[in-house]
Amino acid sequence: MVTLAEVAQHAGVSASTVSYVLSGKRSISGATRQRVEQSIRELGYHPNAGARALASSKSNIIALMIPLRTDIYVPVMMEIAIAVATTARTYGYDVLLLTGEEGPDAVRRVTGSGLADAMILMDVELDDERLPLLRGTDQPSVLIGLPADTSGLTCVDLDFRATGALCVEHLAKLGHRDIAVIGEAPAVYERHTGFAERTLDGLRSRAQELGVRLLHRPCEGGYDAMAVTLARVLDERPGTTGFVVQNESAVEPLLALLRQQGRAVPEDVSVVAICPDQVAVQASVRLTSVAIPAQDMGRHAVERLVAKLDGHGADEVVLIAPELTVRTSTGPAPALSGS
Repeated sequence: MVTLAEVAQHAGVSASTVSYVLSGKRSISGATRQRVEQSIRELGYHPNAGARALASSKSNIIALMIPLRTDIYVPVMMEIAIAVATTARTYGYDVLLLTGEEGPDAVRRVTGSGLADAMILMDVELDDERLPLLRGTDQPSVLIGLPADTSGLTCVDLDFRATGALCVEHLAKLGHRDIAVIGEAPAVYERHTGFAERTLDGLRSRAQELGVRLLHRPCEGGYDAMAVTLARVLDERPGTTGFVVQNESAVEPLLALLRQQGRAVPEDVSVVAICPDQVAVQASVRLTSVAIPAQDMGRHAVERLVAKLDGHGADEVVLIAPELTVRTSTGPAPALSGS
């Protein structure tokens, strides 16, 4: 392992000069700084993390709180986490991943221990019990998600309310008047998870404005649960010709069940999904969908957090506008759908 002394010898300067270049605690001439930085690159020197933390009172670590629950689609959460980690590295930060369901205790542990310089929180609920602690600490934080009250917080998220509205608008323009929403698992709504609640709000509000009948049914996902849910939907609303699915594990079971019942997609029934593009294009029918911009969400969160750490970030809400991609799963409503 290359030492600081070896960097100093290679650059022809004292060890203290190298230390000042790394810490920024003293002004160093441009030529000297450039020579030291070139030696660091050529030798592949990495400052000792523990020593650097002691010297600067910083850990250069961002804590990412991402409870991994059985009722969420883990690949999306991990894609966001990877985006957070890779973006953080470009700013010289490492990421500490906290996956337990500790809630406020995890926030207290990070703020009270110096484990990390800042926090990013995911799986945000409308009335998230972690938020009072965040508002009560000086440690910078960013939420990937939107609570009911965003005052004093920085939040990054897909505009899920606009997402729901966009899905209804697309189906309504195609003539669909009875739309069923296959939602997340019931526990997601019981926790009042922000993204699910806001999507539902957008769906309902826009459906009412457009005179569309909307039926929402949570679903655990999987074939058996989807079979029960679909039977309920068609029993209550036999004229349903449009589906909006916000549950990745329910997508393929829904398509399979519709095939078994002789309901062709999109000739008899149209399906719109809110899901990653990979899920949409690999489904048995290429799905019209609104993508989850996982990489953008992770990147924006880190950028806002680093700005706060640098002393020039302000509390703000960043909502990413939804984009609907039309594929082969949606088409005009059947002629008799409105009867």
